[in-house]
Amino acid sequence: MRPEVPSEDECLRGTRNWPHAPPHRLSESGVYFVTARAREQRHLFNTPDRRNWFEQLIFDAFTEPGWKLEAWAVLSNHYHVVAHSPRRGAETLREVVQKIHSLATKRLNVEDQTPGRTRLWQNYRETHLTYAQSYFARLNYVHQNPRHHGLVPQASQWKWCSAAAFKREATPAWVKTIASFPFDEIAAEDGE
Repeated sequence: MRPEVPSEDECLRGTRNWPHAPPHRLSESGVYFVTARAREQRHLFNTPDRRNWFEQLIFDAFTEPGWKLEAWAVLSNHYHVVAHSPRRGAETLREVVQKIHSLATKRLNVEDQTPGRTRLWQNYRETHLTYAQSYFARLNYVHQNPRHHGLVPQASQWKWCSAAAFKREATPAWVKTIASFPFDEIAAEDGE
């Protein structure tokens, strides 16, 4: 069966979900969950220095246009972020992610002496978090990601994650509340 061809209006509005990439609908301000993975699961950030540099790149790229990071996790082959968009909207998210990926690709190509390598990243995915339960589950997922992958016994021990800062700055009751939200479905969506 031949797939239905979208109308010109659908194409212009970007409402068609193409199978090769997730749709990026960034017209509303709010809280967004972003996840991106290295192509072929490559371990691009396989040293502490690379993770330090990449974490700082994320901080700088999100802060510059006015995003407020709430949670992050940098692993060797992927990263996750929960961030609040600027009041004017989330349109800058695409530019932020493109900047992160472009600068990381350029630097890693120099370090790895692979100047012709251009595609290091899979498509990224963002989710506009509009329901409290979804928001809390994703906060827990991002904070717990290093433990989920078996990198540390407690997520707060992973230097390149917001879990330690969250544990230090939030009340024990709030930490316990966030930790109570399951994230199995989110991990399955992310292929983890």
